[in-house]
Amino acid sequence: MPSALPVGDPAPADGSLPPSALSTLGDQGLGFYVHVPFCTVRCGYCDFNTYTATELGPGVSRQTYADQAIAEIRQARTVLGDTDRPIETIFFGGGTPTLLPARDLTRIVTAIRDEFGLAADVEITTEANPDSVDLRYFDELRAGGFTRLSLGMQSSVPHVLAVLDRTHDPLRVPAVVEWARAAGFTSADSGGVSLDLIYGTPGESMADWERSLDDALACGPDHISAYSLIVEDGTALARRVRRGELPMPEEDDFADKYVVADERLRTRGLGWYEVSNWATAPEHQCRHNLLYWRGGDWWGVGPGAHSHVGGVRWWNVKHPAAYADRIHAGVSPAHGRETLSDEDRRVERVMLELRLQEGMRLDALDEDGRAAVPEQVERGLVTVSDDRIVLTDAGRLLADGVVRDLLV
Repeated sequence: MPSALPVGDPAPADGSLPPSALSTLGDQGLGFYVHVPFCTVRCGYCDFNTYTATELGPGVSRQTYADQAIAEIRQARTVLGDTDRPIETIFFGGGTPTLLPARDLTRIVTAIRDEFGLAADVEITTEANPDSVDLRYFDELRAGGFTRLSLGMQSSVPHVLAVLDRTHDPLRVPAVVEWARAAGFTSADSGGVSLDLIYGTPGESMADWERSLDDALACGPDHISAYSLIVEDGTALARRVRRGELPMPEEDDFADKYVVADERLRTRGLGWYEVSNWATAPEHQCRHNLLYWRGGDWWGVGPGAHSHVGGVRWWNVKHPAAYADRIHAGVSPAHGRETLSDEDRRVERVMLELRLQEGMRLDALDEDGRAAVPEQVERGLVTVSDDRIVLTDAGRLLADGVVRDLLV
């Protein structure tokens, strides 16, 4: 959840949405995102809306956060009306959601179930840092309905983790995965275990990256996400790069490491389904993220959380203290919002759907975009079949550029 809020129109105090937005609620999927903004330490590369204990200020407590989130869920029930569409996905992100007691996370899930109902095959995911969980914690999550874990491994090389300011012991990751399996995140109706990796950290050699991939694969995950490091303005990492303490990551290094990752993951039975995500089978793909990429609806709970329903996008106040004040006053925590035009939604569709292995329909492109397709085919970056345009392996390396060329 990025820390900077966009500029938009003021949101109404009651959070109400126009009837036009509600008329298509859930047609492309309906989910909840729950932002938990707490961290033990701030990672140097992180630009998310997160806070350590010393940054929270008075009146903010982890102990009361679940009650605030549940109050917003009840507001969501009022705003969204009497829809009979059950929730298909719930995703807890942060921050570090697992800094909250497991019972608090399950209480939030229970509130969503009581207010909206859950689909029979609901996917419920939480992110987790390896040093914030144990077997008992996973047992409680599984008993509370969680189906999927996303573990922040990032790297298995100590000096790489040090640059990222990650504090967990990389030797703990295999044990954490074993605990997750023992708790039941293995069954056919479970999304299973995902490991998150970052490549391109300053000082990370190709051998370092290969070691991280091999160590991740040795854990036998159902899913792996691998993202290139982004040096975000305002972060400690950006300041170190600006002072010359660390080199700026290079695009060629990103490309080389992506190719290595794709080859190794593919060899071990993980197929790509989005440019930065691989899964052992369709049932282990992250359905919540697919909801985003396919233009579905979701309600974002928590400070700085973003939501989207029927072409209306809004975002909550940023600081946990301001969020708590809004919740306690019984008003919407929404700070601002925007109504997307048909053209806005078309552009976003191109930007997101083209990253998927299934590609997108050609009719998502305007006339100029369709005219640009043959050149992309000639360059070997896309293929076209059955009125769908799909990135090639080479096209995945240049996905952002392909999107720009098709949105001329």
